[in-house]
Amino acid sequence: MREKELRRSLAVFPIGSVMKLTDLTARQIRYYEEQGLIHPDRNEGNRRMYSLNDMDRLLEIKDYIADGYNIAAIRKEYEARELAKHQTLSDSQVRKILHDELSKVGGFNPATTGFGSFRM
Repeated sequence: MREKELRRSLAVFPIGSVMKLTDLTARQIRYYEEQGLIHPDRNEGNRRMYSLNDMDRLLEIKDYIADGYNIAAIRKEYEARELAKHQTLSDSQVRKILHDELSKVGGFNPATTGFGSFRM
């Protein structure tokens, strides 16, 4: 893990500091934990300790809520992200994605560019 990411993942903030920095109540923060959206560390005294990454996640959850998402939709979004992190793409999937992106960006059309025999 790179040093910057290591520092961002260190759980050093108590819930009071997180409340001030995110403008969320302790109840909201605990609720998001109960729903499995965040996973704060615990210190020796069993107190919740939060990292910068946890605060980023809380602010993102807050934005999702403001945009009208419910907790189930937010959880689904995070589950999809986690799944995507662990998925590898086949060569044909990579080619399809590249083709689609080139088509969007540059108006790439195999029929008009002389690459008509290009196949996925």
